[in-house]
Amino acid sequence: MKAKTAPLPTPFDDAEPQRAGIQSVEVGFSLLEVLSDAGHALMLRDLAARAHMSAAKAHRYLVSFQRLGLVVQDASTTRYDLGPAALKLGLASLSRIDGIKLARARLSSLMTQIGQTLALSVWGNQGPCMVHWEESPLAVTVNLRLGDVMPLLSSATGLCFAAFMATRQAAVNTRLNGLLKDELARGQKLGRRDLPANMAQVTALLDEARQHGMARVVNTLLPGVGGFCAPVFDADGHMVLGMVALGSLSNFDADWGGKVATPLKAAAQQLSSDLGYIAA
Repeated sequence: MKAKTAPLPTPFDDAEPQRAGIQSVEVGFSLLEVLSDAGHALMLRDLAARAHMSAAKAHRYLVSFQRLGLVVQDASTTRYDLGPAALKLGLASLSRIDGIKLARARLSSLMTQIGQTLALSVWGNQGPCMVHWEESPLAVTVNLRLGDVMPLLSSATGLCFAAFMATRQAAVNTRLNGLLKDELARGQKLGRRDLPANMAQVTALLDEARQHGMARVVNTLLPGVGGFCAPVFDADGHMVLGMVALGSLSNFDADWGGKVATPLKAAAQQLSSDLGYIAA
């Protein structure tokens, strides 16, 4: 009688090993993670210690990483740092990140935490405009639509962009300053007492936003409504969008360190980090 031969493996036979992963890859990645977090080159002993492994073990991984271009070693100092292949991977990843898409995916959980209407804003041709809304059950009635351009001095969105949108493009900065002066002049003409009366007061308002890392308005854009806008930055340090929370002052915590501002700011900071921004 012929011995039975084992059946050929199916394409799914190795599914479990794939889910299990390769531990050595995960161990080795800890060295790359340490270099990334350090922000500068490290000696072998320091790199190994931070990765919680022996120097001999770390060295074996680093030899392979050097061959792949993920790590380089300075011949004069013997220190290790991230290599060109790591840079290439990082740039490729950043180029594929959609900040608006990432932000939208996080709004539902943020609303559960904050309990107020949330929105996303970007800088358009005429100024900051709303591009997405997430209304809460406590939503106030607002006469705003997607695409509406927000005022710079009476909205949290506008103040946020005015405070944090300094760019390397002189034309953008010139345009921003021009819009601020035009809006200030209109407010003076209308006798608006809830707006700054001069550029010195505008500067103080923007400095306050920078101090707190976000902008706030209370009873300016809409009576009885408060709002915050936290900036989101990309890997180059440019403000790419604003995360907005607004609601009726009857149930909206307008304190700088309150239950609306704190989680909103944290969410914006985390998104900035995910987009490659490194705070100074």
